Amino acid sequence: MSASAAALARPADPCCFVIFGASGDLTHRLVFPALYNLAADGLLPQAFALVGVARKEMSGDAFRAGLEKSLGDFATRPVKPEVVRRLLECVDYVAGDADDPRAYERLGEALARIERSRATLGNRLFYLATPPDVFAPIGIRLGESGLAREEGKIWRRLIVEKPFGVDLASARALNAKLLGVLGEDQVYRIDHYLGKETVQNVLALRFANGLFEPIWNRDHIDHVQITVAETQAIGGRGRFYDSTGALRDMVPNHLFQLLSIVAMEPPARFEAAAVRARKTEVLQAVQEQGGADAVRDSVRAQYRAGRIGGEPIADYREAGDVAPDSATETYVAVKLLVDNWRWAGVPFYLRTGKALKAQASEVAIKFKQAPFAMFRDSPVDHLAQNFLVLGIKPCECISLQFNAKVPGPTVSLAGVQMTFDYEDYFEAAPATGYETLIYDCMIGDATLFQSAAGIEAGWRTVQPLLDAWRAAGARGLATYAAGSEGPEEARRLLERDGRAWRPIAPVPRRAHGA
Repeated sequence: MSASAAALARPADPCCFVIFGASGDLTHRLVFPALYNLAADGLLPQAFALVGVARKEMSGDAFRAGLEKSLGDFATRPVKPEVVRRLLECVDYVAGDADDPRAYERLGEALARIERSRATLGNRLFYLATPPDVFAPIGIRLGESGLAREEGKIWRRLIVEKPFGVDLASARALNAKLLGVLGEDQVYRIDHYLGKETVQNVLALRFANGLFEPIWNRDHIDHVQITVAETQAIGGRGRFYDSTGALRDMVPNHLFQLLSIVAMEPPARFEAAAVRARKTEVLQAVQEQGGADAVRDSVRAQYRAGRIGGEPIADYREAGDVAPDSATETYVAVKLLVDNWRWAGVPFYLRTGKALKAQASEVAIKFKQAPFAMFRDSPVDHLAQNFLVLGIKPCECISLQFNAKVPGPTVSLAGVQMTFDYEDYFEAAPATGYETLIYDCMIGDATLFQSAAGIEAGWRTVQPLLDAWRAAGARGLATYAAGSEGPEEARRLLERDGRAWRPIAPVPRRAHGA
């Protein structure tokens, strides 16, 4: 968050922040550093408390010491001792199992004591930094124990991490269990991709500029490519990844959130209910495919041994806790159509994968080609395509690719690129991506969080692929070398439509001062 933005924002409401899974990696690597950044920016309330909950028996002092050490390891900006001291003074710890009623009794006693001493007014934010299989048990226990019951102006909210279900049936069941004890307005389904400034800026780019919105439709756009490419292999996450795969891990959440923001209709107002309804409408309009159609318009692949940055990468099936005959995909590409007036006939191509040649997350909007009658003597087949590229990671930028005349006595055209880089215009402090989302939850703004209907709409689109791939087993599973751009089958997915993927590479940054 930039210094100017932080100065305009008000501190969050007084509250107690309760983290389940407080001894885990997510808490130490991302959540606590995000809380530190909010404190450093003056956005945490003076009346604030942090309570860690985990099975591990430890003292409050030991928990605080662990948080301080991890902050030194994972902080995204220089750590100020005074800010750390003030934040750690607010920290306490409760040991207990997620499904043990006595743990919630101890938590309730701790909250009553802390709320009196810290004057947090009874407002509570429960964060589930836990494995997905305890999301429902924790939510139910919080509801049944009364710890999440709202009274008068006192608010109680629950942040649930991804993955929210593993298929349509499990997502529906999880929604039903949580909404059986909590209101929809209390449940905040978090996707840290939506905390990235570039993703949020898509809304500003579209709806605050008369330059873009009039051409944001099937009359002017040829197709859209959404890419989330990672260089990392699965590392030590074999047990999780081999039971999940790239489709479940990335598509119903990260990629569909990008799709819905790019494709949504303008909301009547920029407020949570209107924005979330528009995003859900888009996902509900995605054409459902079954059986042969789902297989034809998708690619799944698994990486084999290769090299990335000169380092050897072992075959996926050689990783720890991965079955030697695993058919789990580490790469997925799909072609989707949105059946509404704005996007009829415009394909959306989505791809994501592990162990690819470069880290690059972007949305690329390809505009239709202009008539070339007046340039018939020029080599028009060599002209640059018109792309508007929204770079998300590692370069947060917006790039426009178009054609211009090359200086000289003859009419010769060449592709050029203009890039707006956030670093050139805004002084934003490095962040984890969680700061905006945690702050929004503290002030009760659910705009960037997924609704129950949106979650189920995403899984409804993915379910036919899961069913078709499960039925096929290893049949149809392609392979690609680690360090490549992915499988050949993905190239052919677009080639049969007369199109091609953009190279997997970060948008080039403009040299500062150029």
